Amino acid sequence: MKQALIIVDVQQEYFLGGKLELYEPEKALEQIQKTLRLFREREWPVFFIRHVGIPGKASIFIPGTMGVELHPELIPHGEEIVLDKHFPNSFLKTGLCERLTALKIERLVVCGMMTHMCIDTTVRAAQDHGFPVTLLEDACTGTALKWGDALVPYPTVHAAMMASLNGTFAAVKKTDLFLQEYQSSAMRTAEICDQ
Repeated sequence: MKQALIIVDVQQEYFLGGKLELYEPEKALEQIQKTLRLFREREWPVFFIRHVGIPGKASIFIPGTMGVELHPELIPHGEEIVLDKHFPNSFLKTGLCERLTALKIERLVVCGMMTHMCIDTTVRAAQDHGFPVTLLEDACTGTALKWGDALVPYPTVHAAMMASLNGTFAAVKKTDLFLQEYQSSAMRTAEICDQ
């Protein structure tokens, strides 16, 4: 099954010094890098999604600022594609669906930021477009949320989002499990070819 990696909004704005530092973004970045290495080794398609605020309306991801830039440890290589978006949904007015279809992609692996906003929206939209999704839960992060007078800690937000997406909208997995499953599958394929 031909798959593509979709890395959503891993931008400077979400790290130390940005306008909206997320919960432990460096830990999510480490897991994203592991997955990216696999896709690069296999020469599978990689898409970087970058949120760009609408001029005059945005308070973050303002065009021309450092916050819009991808994290320096995730610089696209070769034919890897960067698509800019203005909405939480990575498919909306970005051409992502058309590019995936042209490449005959059958499955998506999704990771990035923010779990309860752009990740959630993108994963649900992927199903609308007919793409099954593997969501790498430890390669995502977000922020705590306010509901009324209560502050919902990010780990609670994360658990609720993963629970709501798993099974219906995505196969939610830890990165290491995804990588182990791939390695096991590759070994089985090699054994069959050697027989």
